[in-house]
Amino acid sequence: MSLQATSRPSAQRQARAVRLGPRSIAALALVSAVGVAGFGWPFLAPPTSRLSAHAQDAPWLFAGVLVLLVAVVAAAISESGLGPKAVAMLGVLAATGAALRPIGAGTAGIEPMFFLMVLSGRVLGPGFGFVLGSVTMFASALLTGGVGPWLPFQMLAMGWFAMGAGLLPGPDRLRGRAELAMLAGYGFLAAFAYGTVMNMAGWPFMSALASNVAFDPHAPVAANLARFVAYCLATSLGWDLGRAVVTVVLTLTLGPAVLRALRRATRRAAFETPVTFDATEK
Repeated sequence: MSLQATSRPSAQRQARAVRLGPRSIAALALVSAVGVAGFGWPFLAPPTSRLSAHAQDAPWLFAGVLVLLVAVVAAAISESGLGPKAVAMLGVLAATGAALRPIGAGTAGIEPMFFLMVLSGRVLGPGFGFVLGSVTMFASALLTGGVGPWLPFQMLAMGWFAMGAGLLPGPDRLRGRAELAMLAGYGFLAAFAYGTVMNMAGWPFMSALASNVAFDPHAPVAANLARFVAYCLATSLGWDLGRAVVTVVLTLTLGPAVLRALRRATRRAAFETPVTFDATEK
């Protein structure tokens, strides 16, 4: 009796993103719902309430996000049969993203971490992309000392950013320039979306008496929407534009090499069906 491997050579296999099963979808839907509630509840608070810039709700939101991230990982592992190497790869990518974030910090939105999240989300799929984005932001906060009430909101926003890349069409078929153009376009738009979502975390706590672009709990929805648009244009447009341009440039220049490396790593990390052996007789 002898054992003979029946798997195809890795060079002939296409690395596939981790598929979402029912439990993974449920976990992602739950953590996204918690995130939307965390961002949006100040708009539902009565005008007489005393809001303190998420100082009270942020610890609870952070704890809930961590628990739900574990649930997403557990669901993805159980439904996809991933091995420990796949989880280790997430740790390596999160550490790399955390190391990239301080580069250019405070300089017109030069944040190379975002392009890595786009490409990683594309290769790993929406579930692991969401976890990677959230964990990367958490690790970078520990590295740079950026821990504060804003951290759970940054984790959620970055998780959505990477998850969106995993939801783009053609993960198994689209390759080459068309894929790069799609990823660059997504990165450009998502960079603005990330900045806009993060503005939502702090804008409701500005004093309406101090600025005519601050949130006014007494004003109608249309008026507050106009105030919010003016706030984004006045405070974050330049930063978001810099982030978007850097993401596009890095995606188009470094994207082909990084995508090849990520797809090769996913094959070796057993993101696909593991090698099987058949017993043969001599």
